Amino acid sequence: MADDIEMQADTPVLSLDARTFTVASLDDNPTNYFNRELSWLAFNGRVLSMATDVKVPLLERVKFLAIYAGNLDEFFQVRVSGLRDVVAGEVRFRGPDGRTPQEQLDAIRSAVEQLEAHRQDIFTNQLLPQLELQGISIKRYDELGPDDQKLADAYFDDQIFPILTPLAVDPGHPFPYVSDLSLNLGVRVRRGGDERTRFARLKIPDQLARLVPLTMSGSFVRIEDLIVAHLDQMFPGLEVVEHLAFRVTRNADLNYRDEEADDLLEHVEMELRRRRFGSAVRLEISAGGSDSIRSLLRRELELEDADIYVDRSFLAMTDLWSLMKLDRHDLRFDDFSPVVPARVPQRSGDDIDLFDELRNRDLLVHHPYESFSASTQELIRLAAKDPDVVAIKMTLYRTSSDSPIIRALIRAAERGKQVAVLIELKARFDERANIEWAKRLEQAGVHVTYGLTGLKIHAKLTMVVRREAGQIVRYCHFGTGNYNQGTAKLYGDFSLMTSNDKLGDEVAVLFNTLTGYGGDVSYDDLLVAPAGLRRGLNSLIRNEMRSVDGRIVMKMNSLVDPGMIGLLYEASQAGVQVDLIVRGICGLRPGVPGLSDNIRVRSIIGRYLEHARLYYFAHGNSDGSPVVYMGSADLMQRNLDHRVETLVAVSDDAVAKELGNALELDLEPNLQSWYLSPDGSWTRDGTDGLLDLHTEFERLAIQRRKSSRKSRA
Repeated sequence: MADDIEMQADTPVLSLDARTFTVASLDDNPTNYFNRELSWLAFNGRVLSMATDVKVPLLERVKFLAIYAGNLDEFFQVRVSGLRDVVAGEVRFRGPDGRTPQEQLDAIRSAVEQLEAHRQDIFTNQLLPQLELQGISIKRYDELGPDDQKLADAYFDDQIFPILTPLAVDPGHPFPYVSDLSLNLGVRVRRGGDERTRFARLKIPDQLARLVPLTMSGSFVRIEDLIVAHLDQMFPGLEVVEHLAFRVTRNADLNYRDEEADDLLEHVEMELRRRRFGSAVRLEISAGGSDSIRSLLRRELELEDADIYVDRSFLAMTDLWSLMKLDRHDLRFDDFSPVVPARVPQRSGDDIDLFDELRNRDLLVHHPYESFSASTQELIRLAAKDPDVVAIKMTLYRTSSDSPIIRALIRAAERGKQVAVLIELKARFDERANIEWAKRLEQAGVHVTYGLTGLKIHAKLTMVVRREAGQIVRYCHFGTGNYNQGTAKLYGDFSLMTSNDKLGDEVAVLFNTLTGYGGDVSYDDLLVAPAGLRRGLNSLIRNEMRSVDGRIVMKMNSLVDPGMIGLLYEASQAGVQVDLIVRGICGLRPGVPGLSDNIRVRSIIGRYLEHARLYYFAHGNSDGSPVVYMGSADLMQRNLDHRVETLVAVSDDAVAKELGNALELDLEPNLQSWYLSPDGSWTRDGTDGLLDLHTEFERLAIQRRKSSRKSRA
């Protein structure tokens, strides 16, 4: 494991010890912006570092390896493939950091090589031995005892052999298509006495477990090792000269041309069919193979040597997720069940009346610490069955495969309520699920809209229209996360529910604009992209610059947009104190004398995924008082200019105070977090006794619920 790697010009530097992770330096690239792709790799390096944290339970450390690997897969599928397309198209430009697309690819290669070496070292030299000590072992076939080999042989004969299909490659058999992220064996064979070898490809069955359990010892054997041990059965009468495991990553970014598509649903379905045939962008191979197989794969997949990565540990480490199913609670985080939000009252049984609560005051819910099902999901369920509810309008970006919310919307439509849903078909990697839900909703009589030309609908909004005492009352939900009960247990997000008349009027106008026609509508309490969000944030930031004690706190997933970064630099130079909590990509250089002296950046990585977007301005209200905005938007060009996004100004004092307290905790000096330096290094304080943010939020949620019960008693 490298401690310090000598810096070379135009090469990202990675320091891979437990406390620092560096992707650039001022000497590398003397601009005011960090490269987006290298900053993302630094984020994934912080994820990877969780696998080395001895304070994290062992199986959770294995899980972080799987998360890191899955993140990297998607990075190649989307970001690297996009850069390759730009290079192939001979499009010449330099990004904000001064790099050309090819220079970015070269830098990515250097960074990924070092990250992958670190990942393999963690798995082989740290986690595998520790798993062994806990009675969990992943063995190769030749390491098994006689009893375990008999079990493995029987499993191969009964479950694997009938599925395998060797595909020969010769003048009569062209090289077969290798699907995205599939695990394969490349095999060279020859007949006795024949010097010529022939190549065949075996796809590892993805419907079978990658780690085959051996009940006699509690060990596992990799399915590819089991197949290799029985290759003579796959090629009877032939000599197996060599074998090599390999995996291909393909371009998975879809090409949407909304203005050319008469039927967006049909267009997305067609692009999904094309995705599986995207060009190859990465080849991962196991160590030890000959140049013969490597050259053949490189040629047939139309790749360069720079696109090939050698793995000496465990290909497709996303498959390690399966170990989380082991009945070893002692090796995982303590179970935490989200509590019913403190201010949600209960009627008889489990029936919660949110409408009564929301008529009196706004409600803020903090996920995953407070229950999604007892709040957001319950609001939609109640609305679907309530005879006084006349309409439900909602945006859906990502949802679960078995969504109680969508089932409730279908029931509402079947009961005669007007239901309108804006489904974003272009939500990457969720397109197929969204298409299926869209069809089911339409069949139930729901008014389904598929988005706007050239814009993704990323806003998280719901409006319930209810008739009360002859009057129409609108109940609105604003979220920082998706309407997905699965991710609501893993992602740190906020939900705001309100019956505020003014917000109800503005949300009604927004929905009518999205489902019908509308121009650049002006809002008072909403910032809406693509027209008003950038403009509104610019105004709020400049307003702080005019104050003698300007103060800005922003929490988001990514900060990339050059315009917003430049404006924050201006704010710093005007004396505004700026704290940024950025989980993922950060293109801003903090703490540079004369440029960003007053800007501090931290990143929080832990048990839950930090996903909330909060924006605090100390003088943001018209009377000079603080204001907090919450919503769906990160500070990226796509969010500000090419998506429908919303941020809502929190007007309820109690809710604003709760969000302010959460931000204060995010900025607690004694908190486990990473800090970004001017040279691009991320540093984590390794001192014991630091506060864990997610554990503290769990404690506070339980405390709020207990206090609420006492006050109601």
